[in-house]
Amino acid sequence: MPLAHFDGALAVVTGAGSGIGRAVALALAESGASVIAADIDLPAAERTIARAKSNGTGGTAYEVDVADAAAMEAFAAEVKETHRVPDIVVNNAGVAVAGSFLDTGLEDWDRVMGVNLWGVIHGSRLFGRQMRDRVNALPNKPDKPNFGGHIVNIASAAAFAPWRSMPAYCTTKAAVLMLSECLRAELAGSRIGVTAVCPGFVSTDIVKNGTYVDGESGSPEKLRQRGQKAVRLRNYPPEKVAERVVHAIIKNRPVVPVNFEGHLLHVLSRVSPASLRLLARIPAPQG
Repeated sequence: MPLAHFDGALAVVTGAGSGIGRAVALALAESGASVIAADIDLPAAERTIARAKSNGTGGTAYEVDVADAAAMEAFAAEVKETHRVPDIVVNNAGVAVAGSFLDTGLEDWDRVMGVNLWGVIHGSRLFGRQMRDRVNALPNKPDKPNFGGHIVNIASAAAFAPWRSMPAYCTTKAAVLMLSECLRAELAGSRIGVTAVCPGFVSTDIVKNGTYVDGESGSPEKLRQRGQKAVRLRNYPPEKVAERVVHAIIKNRPVVPVNFEGHLLHVLSRVSPASLRLLARIPAPQG
């Protein structure tokens, strides 16, 4: 990707300490952006920035819990004061919770909703307002309208398809997709793009570090092992997702399915939702 696309841009990436977040942060840095790498694990975010400095323009690491409203308020204010209003925001931080709906407790719901949905809400609301206010404060020239910025929300192919073994995760990702569509419509007049990126299985630690509920789907450890095996067999690197994120920002794409299963589930959700309902009934394999 040519450097000129993001030369001088400031990009905020949450969950940037590993996986898709780290890959996106590095891809943006290599394309000329200065990166704010935010993660609940500060040393991991610092490692991302160290790599960004060796391969790109570098940036700054921050520790933040995206589910904490006050922490996100303080983070957004500090980014604006210490740096400036960001041009790109990638709300990527996410966690996985697997298990049947009736076996998933309120504590698990609070955790997955806090990170996967509220984290996106906080990042989009706080930085989206900064972007909009910046556009409104600048004189606009009809021949060269102001570019307001771009928000990328990492959803999932799970946003397109129900599954009995992952109701909490699917619910949050479907909400992120709809939030992104609504926000895109609202911010279009300020020339702020919004994209929902929806990957299928990707080689990250989200499955390894996920929460697995004991119940009808099998023991938590067996569920974890099967999930990790599926990710290994799929072997889809996060760097490929990062490439799609960069392209989506440049082209201002609204919804971006990633990899085969992402595209397949997206198509089926539009042309044959009944088939997805049938597939959703299949329990997680035993053994």
